[in-house]
Amino acid sequence: MNLVTRIVLVIALIVSIIIPFGYYLLGQKNKGRYKTTIGVNAFFFFGILVISGIMMFSGYSAHAAEAKTAAESTATGLGYLAAALVTGLSCIGGGIAVASAASAALGAISEDDSILGKSLIYVGLAEGVCLYGLIISFMILGQL
Repeated sequence: MNLVTRIVLVIALIVSIIIPFGYYLLGQKNKGRYKTTIGVNAFFFFGILVISGIMMFSGYSAHAAEAKTAAESTATGLGYLAAALVTGLSCIGGGIAVASAASAALGAISEDDSILGKSLIYVGLAEGVCLYGLIISFMILGQL
């Protein structure tokens, strides 16, 4: 993309933020203005997204060597993205599991102290989900 195209896209994105915000501040003071503001913002955002996609790929032509380099670069980038997603999503899932298991374990321990060991096993299993995601992430990074 050339400089003019980038400048136009940046200006369009700024306008897509200013117009709905201005409507929200200066529009009629009723309950429907929230829905209208969100609708206008979504319309401008997705419209600019489609237009920028068309502009990015309309003049795209590459030679064979550049295409091979771009494909390798894309594969490497997607590998890093996959490693990040594996780590992030497994940690989010593990955090949700630990939150549920730990709160239930604390409630159970407050009633009966003898089940401390059993409850800690479940909390440890929930933390294991994060570790498995991290191991898979290292395996993906090792293949790059």
